[in-house]
Amino acid sequence: MEKNKLVTIGAVQLAVSENRKPNFRKALEKAEEAAKAGAKIICLQELYRTLYFPQKITKDYDQYAEDIPGESTEAFSRLAKKYQVVIIVPLFERAKNGKYYNSVVVIDEKGDLMDTYRKIHIPQDPGFYEKDYFEDGDNGYKVYETKYATLAVLICYDQWFPEAARAVALKGADIIFYPTAIGGILNQNPAEEDWHDAWETIQRGHAIANSVYVMAVNRVGAEDKLKFWGQSFICDSFGKVIKRASADQEEILIAEVDLGKNKTIRDDWGFFINRRPDTYRDLVK
Repeated sequence: MEKNKLVTIGAVQLAVSENRKPNFRKALEKAEEAAKAGAKIICLQELYRTLYFPQKITKDYDQYAEDIPGESTEAFSRLAKKYQVVIIVPLFERAKNGKYYNSVVVIDEKGDLMDTYRKIHIPQDPGFYEKDYFEDGDNGYKVYETKYATLAVLICYDQWFPEAARAVALKGADIIFYPTAIGGILNQNPAEEDWHDAWETIQRGHAIANSVYVMAVNRVGAEDKLKFWGQSFICDSFGKVIKRASADQEEILIAEVDLGKNKTIRDDWGFFINRRPDTYRDLVK
């Protein structure tokens, strides 16, 4: 599919309350605001309408889940069609197979649902007990051919794995979106020190190594023992941050990106033509 070289993309960075209905309405309003401001591809944060409930170990999680299609997809489909935009909607999926997934629905500019991506890498650490809630993603990495760009979506913990970014870049992605819910645990000083710096650095590294744009979309505010650090950002295909949101405010982040830059960097630096897949067998042992 022929793509525009220039495309405007938007991130919606929000704080979340216990009541899912106001969260839902606010996300819809902010996505519409982004569309009116010219964004053609709009990404919400991970688990956009709920608190980050995996902080605690509990089996009472069905209240947070929804079907696909369902309330979220129906509302955002109408919005996508009205403004002819692509919307990335991360939610807690109650699947038809009876399992639960941390998922993303990509809705095209006609309001049609594209394939669902299910988070593949699932953490299990204090404050991030995701294996108690989410099954491992079972339908592979997805690349979406849309009217405005060829894009991929990977979710939060996926962003720490270079193999995931490489996989979607090799499948043709021009932009990788990382909807996220990440921050620091209150009153703790991790041995690794600055988690935020590592989080941004590794994603910028994925952009460079794969010659793709990256947009990371985080939330803000404190929820129980976690303080989310916001700072959603957009970086170009050589890792330069184009725009970064604040650490503590709700914000819509919008930037025009030049997809033609991807090929220029990839060709100049030889990051793909000089690959040696014949030497990479150890990666899949």
